[in-house]
Amino acid sequence: MTLQADLFFSFRSPYSYLAVGRYRAMAEEYDVDITLRTVMPIAIRDPDILFTGNPAAPRYIVLDCMRSAQMQGIPLRWPRPDPVVQNFQTREIPKEQPYIFRISRLGQAATRRGKGLAFADEASRVIWSGEVDNWHEGDHLANAAQRAGLDLAELDAEAVSDADALDAEIGENQKALEAAGHWGVPTLVFEGEPFFGQDRVEMAKWRMEQKGLAKR
Repeated sequence: MTLQADLFFSFRSPYSYLAVGRYRAMAEEYDVDITLRTVMPIAIRDPDILFTGNPAAPRYIVLDCMRSAQMQGIPLRWPRPDPVVQNFQTREIPKEQPYIFRISRLGQAATRRGKGLAFADEASRVIWSGEVDNWHEGDHLANAAQRAGLDLAELDAEAVSDADALDAEIGENQKALEAAGHWGVPTLVFEGEPFFGQDRVEMAKWRMEQKGLAKR
């Protein structure tokens, strides 16, 4: 029996990047369908929460995601450009966001085609691996989409023509994440149980094995 799970994911989250490839590999090896559910990063959906925590948090997050990447052997560098335009000194987040809305809509459009997990993995590698600058330009995303079995021009056209509906779906994803009992990403939800963080991939697999997870 094919198991079903949802992966709540943000293209601005380094931890999402560190988890998505491992979940994709799991879905390819085991009889589980993992639906990618894109959410907006907290900097966009609730910046007040982002800036009310301990001021040491941003430094710790960078330190921790870098060492997590090193431990797992996954290349990581903070994106150039950052998917969210943000002034880290003044903490200002402009309303004009040329990157995060596009890439998030592309991710949701890929999910509509049943290839969200593959697209998120390929695109996040382009954004986060440090292999390229200006990931949003040239053929970087087009090649990522092609590797996922998708056509970027088709996704981009839909992201423009159906932007409101895609944004509504992304908003529903956020509500579903909260209904499952969490607020952060990456979170895998399996049979109503949330597994938050890139360090919970093996635990999620362990739970699925209790429910009959088998190799394809």
